[in-house]
Amino acid sequence: MEWKFAGDQPVYQQIMATIRGAILQGELLPGKKIPSVRDLAAQARVNPNTVQRALTELEREGLLLSGGTSGRSVTEDQQTLEAMREETLKELARECVEKFRVFGVSAEQAAQLIRTLEEE
Repeated sequence: MEWKFAGDQPVYQQIMATIRGAILQGELLPGKKIPSVRDLAAQARVNPNTVQRALTELEREGLLLSGGTSGRSVTEDQQTLEAMREETLKELARECVEKFRVFGVSAEQAAQLIRTLEEE
């Protein structure tokens, strides 16, 4: 996982987004264990409490399952995974729309720009 943090959002939320991305990209597979809190904290160079908060929130969402002393794993529930995928993509689209609006770009212009980039 690639760890990049910006100042516009709490770090634990950025950790959650990174983990969601790793699941979407297949880096963290359904049913497989994720690295420990300490390992993730070392990789991301953040406090373990911050990672713990992110993982607890992902458990509340049903994306991660706690195995007690054996660690956490990614859910195998396809409905949960699909819902996470949909929500993640919608949030990405919202961010893009907001940025396009700032520059006065219409939905049609934005769609054309995306199509052009896809062809490159």
